Amino acid sequence: MSTKSVIRVRMSMHDAHYGGNLVDGAKMLNLFGDVATELLIINDGDEGLFVAYDNVEFLAPVYAGDFIEAVGEITSTGNSSRKMKFEARKVIAPRTDISPSAADVLEEPVVVCIATGTCVVPKQCQRKNK
Repeated sequence: MSTKSVIRVRMSMHDAHYGGNLVDGAKMLNLFGDVATELLIINDGDEGLFVAYDNVEFLAPVYAGDFIEAVGEITSTGNSSRKMKFEARKVIAPRTDISPSAADVLEEPVVVCIATGTCVVPKQCQRKNK
């Protein structure tokens, strides 16, 4: 049985980094880091360390006001390494064309970013699954 983690957050104007309220792609990596930390705590009882992304693909733009759901799961476990995969999806989008506060829940989430990476939990820090 694989362990999964989900985080859902709204991108704010503070997250907008470029013209047109476009959010910097690094924000998705920040969310993946939080998902990875939760997965390691669930799996090992320790936050561990993120050591590398093997692949990152930005697939669609993210704007201030979008609600992003970041999900991840551990795909393989070594002695201290944990390989993971991540996906960030836009689930709610603002509709400023209607009014400044209008928004729509998307019928189908839009995948905005996918990634794979590796985290490490030193053996002496692993408190679970011994």
